[in-house]
Amino acid sequence: MSTTVLICDDSSFARKQVKRALPPGWQVDISFAGNGREALSAIEAGKGNILFLDLTMPEMDGFETLEQIKSRDLPTLVIVISGDIQPEAMARVKKLGALDFIKKPVDAKRLEQVLTDFGLYSG
Repeated sequence: MSTTVLICDDSSFARKQVKRALPPGWQVDISFAGNGREALSAIEAGKGNILFLDLTMPEMDGFETLEQIKSRDLPTLVIVISGDIQPEAMARVKKLGALDFIKKPVDAKRLEQVLTDFGLYSG
């Protein structure tokens, strides 16, 4: 069974960029969400074992999404991908349960390293 990956970003360009940065040959089933509300619904439907989450989005931003995941104990591992690289933002997302933080634009080697470090991918 392949791992379900959910890429949540309000920019379709950014979603495609994250998809292209995933390790080649990684057996995943990819879904997309344009905001936090869509992401929560997808996770509840079993489409997000791993969530790549942007912070700045309309309707429900990444911080609110992380708060909901934590309070509802939803089954997903979150890696934040954002251009907001302020130390406060990084500390806040980790406190809310994110595994790690990757700055935009996504570097494929950095993404693979994070996935490997957490045992989510082994090339």
